[in-house]
Amino acid sequence: QVQLVESGGGLVQAGGSLNLSCAVSGLNFDMYAMGWFRQAPGKEREFVASISQSAVNLYYADSVKGRFTIFRDNAENTMYLQMNRLAPEDTAVYYCATGVQIARALYDGRAPDYWGQGTQVTVSS
Repeated sequence: QVQLVESGGGLVQAGGSLNLSCAVSGLNFDMYAMGWFRQAPGKEREFVASISQSAVNLYYADSVKGRFTIFRDNAENTMYLQMNRLAPEDTAVYYCATGVQIARALYDGRAPDYWGQGTQVTVSS
């Protein structure tokens, strides 16, 4: 059974930072690209960032480029999202996802096969 468990969300003031984690079990972690998505209240879920198996290829939504960094630790079966200079518009439930071989595919809109349960990030102004 594939499981993705996010952690690290919370309440932070604008300009602050958070580091999200996604622990993965039930599949060969280093064989899959990984991604982060988010869904704000009243909006559709959107792509945030994705990373290839070896972390060579990284993709970011324009809205987070330069502020967020995606990385992974294949030895720990864990993916991370370091979020800096957070803004109120970053408030959303953040989801990690996997099940694809190509990180670019997530950037291009391919739906992942597996999702975590999400972690809430709230940025106050």
